[in-house]
Amino acid sequence: MNKTDLQDPRERGPKPPFPQPPQTPPGKDDQMQPPADHGEKDYVGRARLKDRVALVTGGDSGIGRAVALLYAQEGAKVLITCLEDDARDARVTVETIEKLGGQAIAMPGDVRDPAFCRQLVERAVSEFGSLDILVNNAAFQRHHDKLADFTPDEIDATFRTNVFATIYLTQAAEAHLRPGACVINVTSIQAKDPTPQLLAYAATKAAISNLTRGLAGLLKDRGVRVNAVAPGPVWTPLVASTLPNEKVRNFGHHTMFGRPAQPVEQAALFVFLATDDASYVTGEIFGATGGQSPV
Repeated sequence: MNKTDLQDPRERGPKPPFPQPPQTPPGKDDQMQPPADHGEKDYVGRARLKDRVALVTGGDSGIGRAVALLYAQEGAKVLITCLEDDARDARVTVETIEKLGGQAIAMPGDVRDPAFCRQLVERAVSEFGSLDILVNNAAFQRHHDKLADFTPDEIDATFRTNVFATIYLTQAAEAHLRPGACVINVTSIQAKDPTPQLLAYAATKAAISNLTRGLAGLLKDRGVRVNAVAPGPVWTPLVASTLPNEKVRNFGHHTMFGRPAQPVEQAALFVFLATDDASYVTGEIFGATGGQSPV
């Protein structure tokens, strides 16, 4: 390999301070400053997921959009879901996939509803004929300085979106997952190194790490693998719309590379975990934290 082909990880993405203006939750991808990299331009697929079918929650922006784009470029057919408020961003994901030569559909709704989770799975199977990859990525997060500020409604929304939906969707998908299929969950460095101001979110990510290992044991006899990716700081609308302005401005400065990850850098792990190259990998948590504490 020519030395010029190597990529310096310190320079893969922008470094803080960022000029990001405040956003309201859940945030919009087209308002990110600087823009996030989801793999729209430079990713090169190698048909590693040809003709497989993936369901990706939270596919309107951030890691979910990047996973959907990379899967499509690897040959998968993709169904994404998002909240109704994010339907416009979801259409951008679908349109981008189509411009790249892939197939995708979006189905807005609320994964906190087990009936909607069943509808999602049924739609993927009816549209594309099967379901081979389930990515439980949708997340709810709020930041508070005081314990009293974590309201019952927010705590409920955090656990229902992050934890309950992971169970609901995997239950709905189980009957359709053939040997060789996989489930990929999204936990976080917060599972082991929680930020106090992200109390509820961090607790759900610890639960997802635990769920991942439990689900792997329950699905092993079906030949279905279950793993999770644990990101550190990633430049997404969830961050820009839920953290204090000063934290957003300096987001990722404390990592070894002095910057947050771009969504595409996380999505590459999801590609590996969905391919047959990961055939002996199940019940594992893969960290991509920029050199921070282990997950």
